Amino acid sequence: MNVDELLKEALREQADSVEPAPADFADRVLATRRRRHGRTVTLAAVAVTAVIAGAVVVPQIGGGEDVRPAGVTGTQDVIAHPDQSPPKDVIAAGRTALASFVTYKTVVYKNGDGIRERIYGVIDPTTKTYRKTTRWSWLSVAPGLRTAAVLEKDVPAKRIGLLDLATNKVKRWIPVARGAAGLAFSPDGSKLVATTYAKDPDRLYKRNRVDDGSGKIMPGPDFQSTRTGFAVVDLRTGHSDWHEVTENEDTNARQDFEFNADGTLVHAGVMTGGVPEQYFDLKGRKAAVPAGERHVEWYIEAGLSPNGKLVAGDFAGKGDEIAVAVNDARTGKVVEKLPAQQLVAWADDKRVVAWGCDPKRCDGTGEFHNQLLLITLGTHKVVPLSDFRKASADYPGRWSPQFTRR
Repeated sequence: MNVDELLKEALREQADSVEPAPADFADRVLATRRRRHGRTVTLAAVAVTAVIAGAVVVPQIGGGEDVRPAGVTGTQDVIAHPDQSPPKDVIAAGRTALASFVTYKTVVYKNGDGIRERIYGVIDPTTKTYRKTTRWSWLSVAPGLRTAAVLEKDVPAKRIGLLDLATNKVKRWIPVARGAAGLAFSPDGSKLVATTYAKDPDRLYKRNRVDDGSGKIMPGPDFQSTRTGFAVVDLRTGHSDWHEVTENEDTNARQDFEFNADGTLVHAGVMTGGVPEQYFDLKGRKAAVPAGERHVEWYIEAGLSPNGKLVAGDFAGKGDEIAVAVNDARTGKVVEKLPAQQLVAWADDKRVVAWGCDPKRCDGTGEFHNQLLLITLGTHKVVPLSDFRKASADYPGRWSPQFTRR
């Protein structure tokens, strides 16, 4: 299957969008690649604090029991809303909570170029509901669910906002020397890694236009990344150090950095299968992949289990079987196969949040007619957390979850 066919297939998967222009097509291209892991797709697609009020308990890799703080979501183990999609009320399980979710809208300009805009649903700590916002080009919620790091509409941005989620007001702006277009918190919430770009990585270009499968021509993402590097921001002091990274030949137009499991390194993925991820220490020096993270796939959101012993794996079904692997973090060998499509976040060492599809309810409607499920390892007990994913009047595209430690 060539690039044009991948793009057409990805755009068809957005048929449930109510917007005139299909949304989130580049993510679907990446999703298509994920389902065909092992094939090389040379397509530049758009991928994937100390300021926090209240205590946040952050389990250490390889350490003890998970403890849920009595914070925004309380201590209730599972908070589910299987009748809501997109969710209106908070969803949580174990150590993690749905901090925000995002949908995408493609805006096409008169000259034929365009941009991919985000519509967020972000947690309101006071009402325990999700507040819609189109104000930000980027939003990332900190552990504890009380603060978000945001970027204004025009990116690359010269400053980072720290948004109080209770008041919905920016309480502090932190300047950055290089333009930022992506943000991610460290596991303890004390730092941010800001990925810097020379140009907006969400811009779309008519020179890369594709047929959406219905005869509509849409602009496509750039085939050359303009990523310049990353900055590590200390949220206590506001100080940041920028580090240049020029190895972008095998990355998406947007390929952001994030912290590793213990927050001592940052890393970003590459598109070609079999090529190691890029790892750097916080001083910008190249680093070896930690032994316990050698089998972490950058495009699988769940990553390592809290104790660092297991790692979320890729699709493992045969034929029509719906299954995804859970692997041993040290050896990479399959430990268990779960009845799901994609692993999203660990609730604890024994339970994982996943996208899943009950064949009795979604047979024949496509693999993307799915819902958030909480699945227990060993017993395969399944608890629905959300209704089946679909678009709505408020959120016109298919929503993607963003989980954070609560």
